[in-house]
Amino acid sequence: MSATLDRLKELGFTLPPAAAPVANYVGFQRSGNLVIISGQLPFGADGQIDPAHKGKVGAAVSPELAAEAARHCALNILAQLRAAAGNLDDAVVSCLRLGGFINAAPGFSAVAGVMNGASDLMVQVLGERGRHARSTIGVAELPLDAVVEVEGMFEIR
Repeated sequence: MSATLDRLKELGFTLPPAAAPVANYVGFQRSGNLVIISGQLPFGADGQIDPAHKGKVGAAVSPELAAEAARHCALNILAQLRAAAGNLDDAVVSCLRLGGFINAAPGFSAVAGVMNGASDLMVQVLGERGRHARSTIGVAELPLDAVVEVEGMFEIR
């Protein structure tokens, strides 16, 4: 067991398998010491999106449920990172950037709070290595009607 996986377990999470791409793209791309991870949806351990994590935040979905969905996205990012780097301990130098896309109802502007679900989990799991630059954007629609999608960039050894 790794220290990072132990930390996830302490937080009540289990790392899912890396999700397979559903179209003509790859889950991650490695270039030298950089790993760029494709946008991850809030798939749960069963490979499905919880119905509570579908729809528009600020309408059918509360900001709290949307932040929970962002945490699931972050778990899926970590699963892709483990597939790219081999492990989440000594191979991962730092999370450089997270980008969040929030399926927002018209007039909902508190998208940063939703994205905190992913950002906070990254720091809780990776510690200082999890601190990152970030952008968060409200969008009109997301694949599979997901409430949030998160992408990432990491430096690895």
